[in-house]
Amino acid sequence: MAGIPLITGATGFAGRHLLETLLRDDLTVHAWSNARGRQVDPALLSHRRIHWRAVDLLDRDSVRAGLEAAQPAVIYHCAGFADDHRSWQDPVRALRGNVLATHHLLESARDLTLDARVVVPGSALIYRPSADAITEDSPIAPTSPYGISKLAQEMTAAESPLPVLMARPFNHAGPRQDPSYVTSAFAKQLAQIEAGVSPPILRVGNLEARRDVTDVRDTVRAYRALAERGQPHRPYNVCSGRAHRIGDLLDILLSAVRVRVKVELDPARLRPSDNPVVLGSPARIIEETGWHPAIPIEQTLSDLLAFWRAAVAENQSARR
Repeated sequence: MAGIPLITGATGFAGRHLLETLLRDDLTVHAWSNARGRQVDPALLSHRRIHWRAVDLLDRDSVRAGLEAAQPAVIYHCAGFADDHRSWQDPVRALRGNVLATHHLLESARDLTLDARVVVPGSALIYRPSADAITEDSPIAPTSPYGISKLAQEMTAAESPLPVLMARPFNHAGPRQDPSYVTSAFAKQLAQIEAGVSPPILRVGNLEARRDVTDVRDTVRAYRALAERGQPHRPYNVCSGRAHRIGDLLDILLSAVRVRVKVELDPARLRPSDNPVVLGSPARIIEETGWHPAIPIEQTLSDLLAFWRAAVAENQSARR
């Protein structure tokens, strides 16, 4: 099984989509998931080309044993703490999940002298807020505990002697995204309203913020492009180059639902620090790898709403 790609966090949002793209290309994959994490889809759990392993990235011995068994050719490090909003309540967990886990992974790979390229997705939230398109050379100044943890993660990766590919993804969205994220929160609420399980009131946060949103399926294609053609220790923005007003994204979703919905502001959904504009430049990754975003935002939102409609219907069926 040597030479097989490895995904950490393979049951997470990006990790699961990455796993599916590799399977579609007839590849065999080592997939790691924390035993305390999400349940594995039974169809994937029994898939003949997926070698599952429960690994706690905060346990260095567990990480080393997993790497020694897998001997991967490329590692996609998709595991970690990903909730910017929740990092204000639990900054220690953000630091451990993003920094310590990455340290264990890279140090174990180094100790084993693995010949593997390692893709480490960081975050655009390490940048100083700016109304202009952010490039990889823009000033660094995170404004949240999550952003600080992702900066520390990237610094850890940058110091590794391994060929580490450093991605800086901006917002990404799509099917199976946790409803703690804005477009998924909208889609879930709307699906529940359509199904009659919630009143026709949509509770929202700041609708004026503008975000560069890429489909998650395009995002994981970018990780693969970096693994194949990226330059180690050189950061790459993963973004669309277009900032969407959150209210406009909501309007696209509202236009697709079959009921009238009242929109109300929910103060609990407002963040302590909320950049008015987050916009990135994808010029470097496009020029150096040939990757470019291909899925329009309308398709992303349509697929996200379809996912939540199916999830709500399944939940209703299980209750009967």
